[in-house]
Amino acid sequence: MKKRLYIITTIMLIVLMTACSSGGGEQAESPERPVNQEGKTVVTLSVQQASPLYETAEKKFEEKYPDIDLQIKVIEDYEQYQKTTSTEILSGKGPDIFETNGLPVKDYVNKNLLLNMDGFIEQDETLNKSEWQINIMDAIKSDDGLYAMPFGFRLRAFVGDGDILEMTSIDDKHWTWKEFEEISKELGANGAERRYAMANEAPDFRMQELMVDRYAEFVDTEGKTAIFDSPLFLDAMKQIKEMYDHKVMTSESADVGKQMFYSTVLGSPADFINDLHAYFPNPRLLQKPEQTGGTRIVLSSQFAIQANSQVKEEAWKFISFMLSEEGQSLQERQGFSLLKSVNEKQLNDIQEQVKSGTYKTPDGKTPKVSDDEFVRFKEFIDAADNYSEADGRVISIVGEESMAYFSGNKTAEEVAKLIQNKVTIYLNE
Repeated sequence: MKKRLYIITTIMLIVLMTACSSGGGEQAESPERPVNQEGKTVVTLSVQQASPLYETAEKKFEEKYPDIDLQIKVIEDYEQYQKTTSTEILSGKGPDIFETNGLPVKDYVNKNLLLNMDGFIEQDETLNKSEWQINIMDAIKSDDGLYAMPFGFRLRAFVGDGDILEMTSIDDKHWTWKEFEEISKELGANGAERRYAMANEAPDFRMQELMVDRYAEFVDTEGKTAIFDSPLFLDAMKQIKEMYDHKVMTSESADVGKQMFYSTVLGSPADFINDLHAYFPNPRLLQKPEQTGGTRIVLSSQFAIQANSQVKEEAWKFISFMLSEEGQSLQERQGFSLLKSVNEKQLNDIQEQVKSGTYKTPDGKTPKVSDDEFVRFKEFIDAADNYSEADGRVISIVGEESMAYFSGNKTAEEVAKLIQNKVTIYLNE
């Protein structure tokens, strides 16, 4: 009898102690912060591709914060990365920081799965926000906050042959593709031999590029709707086909000097010299026809912090480090800097080398670049405010299906309807 009473008493004590430790069942213990064997706080970073930048950043960051262990996870298979990371984020697990390329960031934001970085930015006194390329920050920020941060950016440039453009007057802030076609016909007929306006790319590529530039006109990401079966899209396809039919553009290769315009992506201050002067001795930066806003911003990578992370403050410290002058000055980091001071220093250094004649382009030439051009280069960076969150799958559908029209196998209306159906299905999956 005594033994039975002892067992009952013990069980009651265990139940009572359990209830007390859990607050009577009203509060659950918060998950423990992850630490390694040395007692350092573990912060995980998931990326899609191994890079010397991440190796260097990890080393420099841990030197600055010796109490943090930054662990980098690489999943190089693009589809596997999307599948694995998305599953983890939706379940409230996975990495503290992750690369967002190809992931439905807006869906995550709507489900409160990503950290709004605005609060940390405002409170972080280590950041010199007056030095930021604020035009870039404003362009990539959504209405309710900043949920994904790049460590650099590139710029889509439309370049013309300045020498031949002196023969005409162009209002590149307001011109249309039709005006571009007429101007190109006129200028291309001058000289000993005819010159194409643009070469080296097929019409489906031009169509895809146009869609990226004007993505928001055709796709409502929030509403998951599209208007590819509209007169607006039909006119765009027909205009591109007309330019190829009239030999204004060609998919054939053209030697340097045989085309009057080209579209390129500039990845660093040095590209203002190396890229632009590779085609024309007197390159002229222009705004692309029918492009609204300033220069288009191209982001290769952005990084988000998971809202459910147990180490949000430490995760932010890594983002903050990459935004600092030290992080932005890492040689392994690609693209223009998010700090004006870093971009201007690089351009000023190049300008001095050009003046002294010591600067060489990759082909060994000594370029002639005026001081006025360097002023325009800086203005070009500061004017960039056109950011399109174009979905790569939608752009692929447009390119793949539009070829049937460009090759003459289907009408524009048939192709537009097919694209509309495929994109609508994809957006609502």
